[in-house]
Amino acid sequence: MKDIKLTSLFDLETIELGLYRGNSWDLGFRALYGGQVLGQSVIAAYKTVPEDRVLHSFHSYFLLPGEATLPVVYDVENVRDGRSFSARRIKAIQNGRVIFYMTASFQLPDECELSHQLAEMPETPPADTLPNDIDLFIASNANMPVHLRKRLDYHRAIDIRTVDAAKSLSGSKQTPLRKIWLKAREALAQDNIALHQASLAYASDYHFLSTALQAHGISPMDKKLRIATIDHAMWFHRPFSFNDWKLYSLKSPSSGNSRALVQGKVFDSNGDLLASSSQEGLIRIKSDE
Repeated sequence: MKDIKLTSLFDLETIELGLYRGNSWDLGFRALYGGQVLGQSVIAAYKTVPEDRVLHSFHSYFLLPGEATLPVVYDVENVRDGRSFSARRIKAIQNGRVIFYMTASFQLPDECELSHQLAEMPETPPADTLPNDIDLFIASNANMPVHLRKRLDYHRAIDIRTVDAAKSLSGSKQTPLRKIWLKAREALAQDNIALHQASLAYASDYHFLSTALQAHGISPMDKKLRIATIDHAMWFHRPFSFNDWKLYSLKSPSSGNSRALVQGKVFDSNGDLLASSSQEGLIRIKSDE
């Protein structure tokens, strides 16, 4: 097993101020994994803001499928630097084409007494009592294609453990809800906020649209399925360390017109809501014609 580190994915090359290049990982999907572009865009944007600013949200659109065998160039535009907030617009480019756009907003941390939380962490077994998703995937796919087996090490950069994983793998119709524990496999530098947020952004794209597919009893590996992310947004509510287990609670409230909406909430082990996410994606079954 290769020792794949998230930090190597986020070690972007500086071409010049506002222009960066990141290497790509081939995870065995039909296109470049969307979480990679999310995480690398976060790192690229952080390189252009004052050191006292912290990312609080981003909104993004996936315009074209990326190629996992090619690096990605990130062009960061300084939209505004105000007294409390900074805004950046990031373009991800491959082969001279823009494949992805993100607008990211950063804030000078502000201790305010107006704080509340109306979100309950669902009850789940502790992460340490659950098997790793990749180990389960290997065990249930003995005839896995060789090209996919070679790429599984890249998935291990994030330790992901799904609650009721066997049920999720069954392919049967079920309520479009999913709960997964996740954290970085390597120890991330505690004081590097950008790295922890980028890593969570990277991981946030796992199991997103597949949660919507549960309502229809369709496997993400179905050869007739056409699935792709359209947009992805994320809000960071509280500081956190991705070295510790986080519970990612996912639900898909609606699908139709070949699109599915999925929403996520990230909790720490104390039940504090750390981040929220939302994604809409294409889900379509190709006809036999």
